[in-house]
Amino acid sequence: MARIDLDLAHAYRANPTQDSDYALLPLKMTFRDGGAYALLGPSGCGKTTMLNIISGLLVPSQGTVTFDGRDMTRATPQERNIAQVFQFPVIYDTMTVAENLAFPLRNRKVPEDQIKKRVGEIAEMLDMSGQLNQRAAGLAADAKQKISLGRGLVRSDVSAVLFDEPLTVIDPHLKWQLRRKLKQIHRELKLTLIYVTHDQVEALTFAEEVVVMTRGKAVQVGSAEALFERPAHTFVGHFIGSPGMNFLSAKSMNGALEVAGTPLVPTRELPQGPLKIGIRPEYLRLSNAGAAGAVPAVVKQVQDVGTHAMLSAEVDGIVIKVRLHSDEQPPAPGDTVWLRVLDAHTCYYKDEELVA
Repeated sequence: MARIDLDLAHAYRANPTQDSDYALLPLKMTFRDGGAYALLGPSGCGKTTMLNIISGLLVPSQGTVTFDGRDMTRATPQERNIAQVFQFPVIYDTMTVAENLAFPLRNRKVPEDQIKKRVGEIAEMLDMSGQLNQRAAGLAADAKQKISLGRGLVRSDVSAVLFDEPLTVIDPHLKWQLRRKLKQIHRELKLTLIYVTHDQVEALTFAEEVVVMTRGKAVQVGSAEALFERPAHTFVGHFIGSPGMNFLSAKSMNGALEVAGTPLVPTRELPQGPLKIGIRPEYLRLSNAGAAGAVPAVVKQVQDVGTHAMLSAEVDGIVIKVRLHSDEQPPAPGDTVWLRVLDAHTCYYKDEELVA
């Protein structure tokens, strides 16, 4: 295992001159030894580019990659001692499950008694002990991907194990089981794990720290709680949560705050000029007309989603979502309601960045 430090940028075209030329904008990042990380973001945001630079499949166009302080920028994956699990299973169909799991160890001439012990441990973790003598060719896609995961985890001496959307081919119920298994394996083996996904549930349930990315930029690194409660960028607020954070235009001037055309008393000192306020649907509450921190809204729709009712309302031309609490009576479409938008959970943004 190793501490991995990145200080780099990457462009697939020569002589990049603007942000859009970069697959990865300049960044500095540290993955600590034994940590569990997720790279989260939409397609094309740079997640796989970063993973391939860490693994050595790609050399950054500028900057360095270091493992425990050693410059490994141009080192091969073998020299870096990296294990990588890809989106689709990479296994040998003619071999048994046990032979597939043992292959990385036999390739390194590990003694057979150690191989047998390690293969048994990994197979038990993946619930594959009863399939060790089966040929891989006859297994379903999800079982083949479990073998691929096992081959990535079977070596205890790796610097890091990298996962590139490894659960794409797995059905939803098995995804949940395998995420639990990976978390358990991380706790038991203390491996450095870096997991690429566009699925926020996968990222937030697996990782200790999540790197949220958009357009080649890492906009926030933090725990699930930090990303939910205090998004550092409006993109994080929008991307994390289902539904995401609501945003309303605001203007701060001489100690006063105007939100969506309604004058309010700010809950803290704010910079002057145009702002955005962000508040999660879970924290919006129905309020009395003219109440402190509240703005008027016109109800568009109320949906019963089983565990709660979700209200859609329009505020100054912007539709926002409100998760109604059990003690709140759902209003009817067309009603005017007042929503409390300023409280301890409200986030303030200037130029899309969180006001500290």
